[in-house]
Amino acid sequence: MLYDRLDHRRKQLSSRAPGLDLPSPYLLFLGDAVDAGYAKTAFGLRDWAPEKCIGELALPAATVTTGLPRLSPAEAAAAGARSMVIGIANSGGVIAPQWMPALLDALDAGLDLVSGMHNRLNDDARLGEKAERLGRRLIDVRTPPAEIPVATGEKRSGKRLLTVGTDCALGKKYSALAIARGFVGRGVRSDFRATGQTGIMIAGGGIPMDAVVADFAAGAAEMLSPAADPGHWDVIEGQGSLFHPAYAGVSLALLHGSQPDVIVVCHDASRPTMLGHPDFPLPHVAEVIELNLRLGSRTNPAIRCGGVTFNTAALEPDEAEAMLAREAERLGLPVADPIRGGSRFERLLDSCLG
Repeated sequence: MLYDRLDHRRKQLSSRAPGLDLPSPYLLFLGDAVDAGYAKTAFGLRDWAPEKCIGELALPAATVTTGLPRLSPAEAAAAGARSMVIGIANSGGVIAPQWMPALLDALDAGLDLVSGMHNRLNDDARLGEKAERLGRRLIDVRTPPAEIPVATGEKRSGKRLLTVGTDCALGKKYSALAIARGFVGRGVRSDFRATGQTGIMIAGGGIPMDAVVADFAAGAAEMLSPAADPGHWDVIEGQGSLFHPAYAGVSLALLHGSQPDVIVVCHDASRPTMLGHPDFPLPHVAEVIELNLRLGSRTNPAIRCGGVTFNTAALEPDEAEAMLAREAERLGLPVADPIRGGSRFERLLDSCLG
């Protein structure tokens, strides 16, 4: 009886978060970021929605840049920007006090503010008062839909692919976007399903998994990738890592709730330890494959690994090719860099589609 009620409620709910009406073009705010991994929202928008990005704003302490023109809020507004997006995804999702003057300046310049942080723009009295007085919008993207049900674990129709990782912020979103685009390019019906703030901004919908109460996280993953036609693929953006000391919970909920038919493991070979956790070495790719398949088989016994993506941005082309070839031979799976593409990525797509 309980599962009947939950299933009825799930069918009433949308499979995506409500569509977002984000005012673009954007000025990307980099804050005081000194590690590109923490500016992944800015880089994601630059790479996957470049037509919406007009420039960047960084504080003096920042060492990270997207390569876009450096603009003040007033200059960005004069150039046509309509909002400033907080392009940071720092540990804990905190809006730092030292960012506040820049955020207030953006409102003064006529820009709305868009944030995917755990701290909400609308909870800050200074921002709320100024936004109301000036007629500006404060848009918090990291807001899950209401009334998410608990997961049932019941098998659903359609096909699903989930990107999983050895760590956070190393390419799960980029890999999922590239795979979904590759599927569509082959005439395969496919949707990218966003699970984090940057992906939601790119896709215009999704569920911010790390903002969902833990007991309902697997249910949110079920909502995000509902029953579909047998030939349809949902390509689901992964979060965290099963090996991460802080974020393993959301990774497991996604794995169980999405019930993937295929996983693709994402790795950055230039990173020896967990981002922000130097006492925790990155696990070996083979370990990540084994654990994800073992735990994922709880809700989909037919789960398999379609291949591995490597972030080779720090390598020269010849070095990257040598590494990909070496790892493909060692693992016995297709290994590719989705941004470099090429024949290796095409073989990865072949393997995923089976």
